[in-house]
Amino acid sequence: MILDEIVADKKKRLTEQKNRISLQEMRRLAEETPTREENCFYHNLKKDGISIIGEFKKASPSLGKITSKIDLLERIDEYNASVDAISCLTEEDHFDGNVDYLKQIRKESELPILRKDFMIDEYQFYEAKAIGADAVLLIAAILDDVQMHDFYQLARGLQLDVLVEAHNEEEIERSMKFDPRIIGVNNRNLKDFTISLENTKRLRPYVPKDKVFVAESGIMGDADVKFLKECGVDAFLIGRAFMEAENPKELAKKWKNL
Repeated sequence: MILDEIVADKKKRLTEQKNRISLQEMRRLAEETPTREENCFYHNLKKDGISIIGEFKKASPSLGKITSKIDLLERIDEYNASVDAISCLTEEDHFDGNVDYLKQIRKESELPILRKDFMIDEYQFYEAKAIGADAVLLIAAILDDVQMHDFYQLARGLQLDVLVEAHNEEEIERSMKFDPRIIGVNNRNLKDFTISLENTKRLRPYVPKDKVFVAESGIMGDADVKFLKECGVDAFLIGRAFMEAENPKELAKKWKNL
C-alpha cells in the first residue's frame, strides 16, 4: 500500500535529518521562534463564508509531476490576493516537497501556512514551528489514538493549529476523543488513491457544527464547489486545480462567490 511506503520513507528521512540537526537543537530552534499570530490558521477558516486553503505542491503519487504555469513567487502573490491560508507540501520522496519551499513562502506571505506532511514524530512538530508554519496536518490513518492525542497536545503547546484529517467514520470517531477544532475529510482514498466527493457528504453528519469542516482533494470545477458547499463545508483545500491554473487568484475568487 502506497501509504505504508510513504511512512517508511519518512522514517528514513527523519533518521537522516536528526543526524544533521538533533532533536534537542530542533526543539531549541522551535522554542526561539516567535508565534506570528496565535490561532491565525483557525480564525482564517472559522470566519463567515467559505474559506480556501491554496496549496503549493510539485507532485503526488496519483498525479506524478504537476506542471505549473506560474512560478512559486507568482503563485504566492496570487494566493495573497485571494485565499485565506496556504498549504505547503514538505514530503520529499513522493510529493517532491521540501521545507525550503515553506521557508520561501513564509518570506513572501503573511497568510497562515499549513505544513502538509506525514507527521509521525515529535521532531517534525518542532521543525514545523522553526520553519515558520502556523499549522500542521495530523492524518488519522497513520496514527494510533495515543499518538494523535499526544501530537495534538504538542502542536497546540507550540501554538500551532492542527488540521486533523479523516477518511471514514471510524477515524472521525477516534479524532473526536481529543476534541480538535478543525476536521478535514480527504476525498482521496489513501489506499488506492481513488477520489469521491461523496465521502464529504457521507461524513458531514459525524462532525459537530462547532468544528471547522474542511473538504480536501478532488475539487476541480464549478460543479465540485457547488456540491461541497451544499454539503455544508466551511473550507476547501485545493491543490491540483490551482497548481495547473494560469490565474489561481481569479479561480479562487470565482469559487468563493459561486
